[in-house]
Amino acid sequence: MTLAIPFDNSYARLPSAFHTRIDPAPVRAPKLIRFNAPLAEELGFEPADADTLAEIFSGNRPPDGATPIAQAYAGHQFGGFSPSLGDGRANLLGEVVDRQGRRRDIQLKGSGPTPYSRMGDGRAWLGPVLREYVVSEAMHALGVPTTRALAAVASGEPVWRESGALPGAVLTRVAASHIRVGTFEYFAARRDREALQALYDYTRARHDPDAADPGAFLRAVAGRQARLVAQWLSVGFIHGVMNTDNTTISGQTIDYGPCAFMDVYHPQTVFSSIDAHGRYAYDNQANVIVWNLAQLATCLVPLMPDQEAAVEEFTAAVHAVPGMVDAEWLRLFGRKIGIEEAGEEDRALISELLDLMTAGRADFTNTFRNLASEDARDQFLDPAKFDPWQERWRARVASEKGWRARMDAANPAFIPRNHRVEEMIAAAVEGDYAPFERLLDVLARPYEDQPEAADLARPPAPSEVVRQTFCGT
Repeated sequence: MTLAIPFDNSYARLPSAFHTRIDPAPVRAPKLIRFNAPLAEELGFEPADADTLAEIFSGNRPPDGATPIAQAYAGHQFGGFSPSLGDGRANLLGEVVDRQGRRRDIQLKGSGPTPYSRMGDGRAWLGPVLREYVVSEAMHALGVPTTRALAAVASGEPVWRESGALPGAVLTRVAASHIRVGTFEYFAARRDREALQALYDYTRARHDPDAADPGAFLRAVAGRQARLVAQWLSVGFIHGVMNTDNTTISGQTIDYGPCAFMDVYHPQTVFSSIDAHGRYAYDNQANVIVWNLAQLATCLVPLMPDQEAAVEEFTAAVHAVPGMVDAEWLRLFGRKIGIEEAGEEDRALISELLDLMTAGRADFTNTFRNLASEDARDQFLDPAKFDPWQERWRARVASEKGWRARMDAANPAFIPRNHRVEEMIAAAVEGDYAPFERLLDVLARPYEDQPEAADLARPPAPSEVVRQTFCGT
């Protein structure tokens, strides 16, 4: 049986400096773990049988019309510049224009070595593949812009890491594009103005056709990223590796490596095992996105006829980003406490709650979800300290029509709890995918009360706390 995917591969038609044409490396015994049929329907094709899907989305048999490539890009990683990164274990099969007219990439991750692998094997083991599948689909259900998971396939062969042999897998990822700040850095670092212009022209046409010039393009990208980071903060998400090569032009969350959702609230929370100094801590994400956008602005300056004026214009655009993040933060957190249009007078009320949560070691998700009930008090080490705030808050929302429904729509009951994700991975390694399937099903409806899944809303017991998360390389 064949699979007819309506490819239209525009990025592959760009000059060879942008990518390397390379087929995925075959795997020994592919077996389908999960296929996202509703997403396939969005993309404009019908699913095939499981064996065919396993062959195609493992990379063993690229479908007709695919033009597999590995993309070139650079990036600032923890502040240090790497001029040549690229897809070291990913393969862009091609693009489709979906049923809503949106151009979207279909990419394999864990599909074998490429010229950008830097001595790596280009593979992924099962754990990071299932983590990205679960967390990216959860983010989509939460309403946060994100890449999507189309398929997960077990490779039937081991992947060797420091801990020994691990089961291999391949993820199929869908994105608005895989163009990153680091893609612009790649050509800017080489002073290749012709390629930089070609990249800008292509990206503007794909994502911001109404942008009149690079300044307008920069402001559009900045607006998307500012809103995205504010949304991360509103659901307690910590990306873990906010490098410029993980900052998309489309404004989607990408690369779910050492990411995590907070349980106990603390603004300096870090999970990533490689973030020794807290560069990408929860509360520093709003600062890092400004820095990342400054790198994009620097890349765009050579494209302007008056570069001195461009520096002034682009600096102003970057300096506006903190205010954009803050305005969106206030709007989102206002809605989390039931206020339709939070004003400056509400900022202190929100901030005081967060301070109380920090001191009281309150669970971020459950506190906001249950703010109007006694369950909220139970989240705090000293519930009595929460009571005066709750009284002031009740007085504030008394005049807010529909505040309860607003809060239910802004505060999820379910997130991908770190300990549940780790349990899911451990079970899958032993061949049991039931926890994986259950997580996906529950997290597809994060704002609904699901009493039968109450255990998935429970914070971890002390013995279950996950203190570090790891990259999937």
